[in-house]
Formats: sequence, structure tokens, C-alpha cells
Amino acid sequence: MTIVIIMTHQLFRNIAMSDTHVTAPTRFVDIEGSRFAYRRWGTTDTAQPPVLLLQHFRGGMDNWDPLLTDGLAASREVILYNYRGCASSTGTPRNRLEDMAEDAFKFIGALKLAQVDVLGFSLGGAVAQDLARLYPQVVRKALLLGTGPRGSVPAENPESVLKVAINPVPTQEDFLFLFFGRSEAAVQAGKEFWARRHERADQDTPSSPELMMTQAEAMQAAYTSVDPNSPFAHLKDIKQPTLILNGNDDVMIPSINSWHMVQNIPNAQLLIYPDAGHGAQFQYPQRFLQHATQFLAE
Repeated sequence: MTIVIIMTHQLFRNIAMSDTHVTAPTRFVDIEGSRFAYRRWGTTDTAQPPVLLLQHFRGGMDNWDPLLTDGLAASREVILYNYRGCASSTGTPRNRLEDMAEDAFKFIGALKLAQVDVLGFSLGGAVAQDLARLYPQVVRKALLLGTGPRGSVPAENPESVLKVAINPVPTQEDFLFLFFGRSEAAVQAGKEFWARRHERADQDTPSSPELMMTQAEAMQAAYTSVDPNSPFAHLKDIKQPTLILNGNDDVMIPSINSWHMVQNIPNAQLLIYPDAGHGAQFQYPQRFLQHATQFLAE
């Protein structure tokens, strides 16, 4: 019996290492009556914990860049995850960031992981902050990309941003406007990202209007539920080593919010990429992989 268990475990490890972003199977884990969708692959023969990726507003597992996920998976295990009620996950979507963080904590436990590094983008970065500060025992390091803290400085033109962000069927032009810089090189990088993110044949299920409404409510509640005299006090509770990244001109979550985070998270460092917007890691994927890999390995 012991031999069978060892062989089965080794077979799983071999399969996980041979998978990629476009081939890793979608799996599900049941938590409190909801089925959470996830994909898991990469290098398991390492002392480093897996990297759990938390996605942006309304985004699912196929909104990640395969170049980045496979790049990270070359040196560690990668886990993509859909929030409760998001895309191919079932259940009633959460309308508070702390509840989304609690779900992520329970998901980590359901996979029987002692610890993870967490990478959160945009909304996912806000969830990652709450995961790190409320459940510090399960988060070793945090990467916060294109995001802001509770009490964030809002976008200069929130109506124009929201109109594009809630487009029922997001287009390449929407992503170029929201995520990328304005130069010819930035636009080309955005088009290349758009092609990469559609490489997988069985794309994840689109998110529902209900999901978008509850996530918008969660962000609004977080941004307005702080003490105006000390809006960033909660960031002092994030003790883990933290890497913060943004472009120099983020139209969704203004780049100044990244400065507020690095000033208030005790063990944080900040990277600002030039000629870039909200999705700087997608515009400069190779540069980000170098920075992220170094940070996680230190």
C-alpha cells in the first residue's frame, strides 16, 4: 500500500511538471458548498512554497499571461484560482475583500498547503493584502501588482474607466486602454499579450454580471471604510517581504497608491516601469519575471 501511494504521488508530480498554462487541467475543490476552480502546475522539487495568483476585477484563470505563469512555473509550483462565484467557480460572489481573503485562506487549507507566496493583480492585490495581514501564517511573501490599499486615491476619470471595465465582452482595445501605456511600443506589447492570453483552447467561463457588481461593491467598501486621519494604518500589519509593481501612469488605480503602500508596509520595495499602465507586468513580461524570480528566491 505504501508503494502505491508513493508511486501515485510521484506520478502526480511528474504530470504537474509536464503541464503548462495551456494544458494544465481545470480542477475543483469543494468549500462550504461552493466549487472553487483552480489550475496547478510547475516545478515541485523545490523548498519554495507555491505561488498563488489572485486575479483582477472580473478576471478568470485565462486572463493571466502564459509567458508569466509558465516563467514562474519553471522554478516553482504555480496555482491559478477563481474566487467564489467567479468564472468557472460556483457559489455566491463575496462583496467584501476580507471575505474574499477568508475564502483564499480556506482554499489554501483545502489544498493542504502550509504556506504560499501570493501574487495579486489589481483587485487581486487588494485581496492579497488582506490575506497577508489577516492570515500571516500562510503567506511567506507578497507581490502586489497594479493595486492600491484601502483608502486608495481614486482614478481621475472613474466614469470613463468604469465604462470600459464593465464592457460585457472585453475587447483588445479595452485592455489596451486600461492596462498599457500609450506609445507605439506599449500598444504593440499589449497586442502581443492579447494574443498570448488566448492561446489556450478551452478558455475559462466568462464572469457573470452578478460577479462584477459584487466585486465593485467590495472595492468601493474597502476604499471608503478607513479612518480619513490615518487611511493606511492597516498596511502596518503586513509584515511579509512585499514587492510592489506599477506602471508610471495607471489610469485605473493611480500609481501614487503604490507609493503610499511602500511607505506604510514595513518590509516593502517598489518598482515603477516606464511608459506603462495598470498591467505593467504584461507590458514588460521578461523584465517582471527577472524581478519576481529574484525577489521570491531571496
